[in-house]
Amino acid sequence: MKKIILLFFALAIGLNSRAQTTNPSADEVLKQAYTQAAKEHKKVMLIFHASWCSWCKKMEASLNDPSCKQMIDNNYVITTLDVLEQPAKKNLENPGSTEALAKFHGEKAGLPFWLILDDKGKVLGDSQVRPKGASLDTYGDNVGCPASESEVTYFVQLLKSTSKLSDADLAVIGKRFALNQPAPASKPAGTN
Repeated sequence: MKKIILLFFALAIGLNSRAQTTNPSADEVLKQAYTQAAKEHKKVMLIFHASWCSWCKKMEASLNDPSCKQMIDNNYVITTLDVLEQPAKKNLENPGSTEALAKFHGEKAGLPFWLILDDKGKVLGDSQVRPKGASLDTYGDNVGCPASESEVTYFVQLLKSTSKLSDADLAVIGKRFALNQPAPASKPAGTN
């Protein structure tokens, strides 16, 4: 009987330890992305997101859309860090993601917040539009998931400066991201 009880506890402990596997740390995620980018001669697109963020889901859907996925994947290693989750979902966060968000000056930006980095971790650009000539250390307005004409233009210009995408490729990507813009509200009948 003692053996059965010990076996039961051992099994319970084993199952419990599997259920509590943790997400990789922000440092691990970034190290893996930089290694892959160096090996494949690409840049890293790092996206901070959360499960509750509808614009994060739009960003992911846009990047994975068949019309532009291959073009993006040919130029960038896409990696994500989960951050700023609701208390009930804190277990989804990558350990150290809040610190990484602050390190990259995104703690005031909102989500999604994204950056383009080289394979050594140097920031080449991010989702914050800043006054002309301002450094990347200056806080700007976060475009999040590009949708409006000015946001899409900003995103496409950053892609152009950090990739080998052609103007035709960039036009396709821009067209896809423009679909994220909310539809205009319809006018009530009888109004001009």
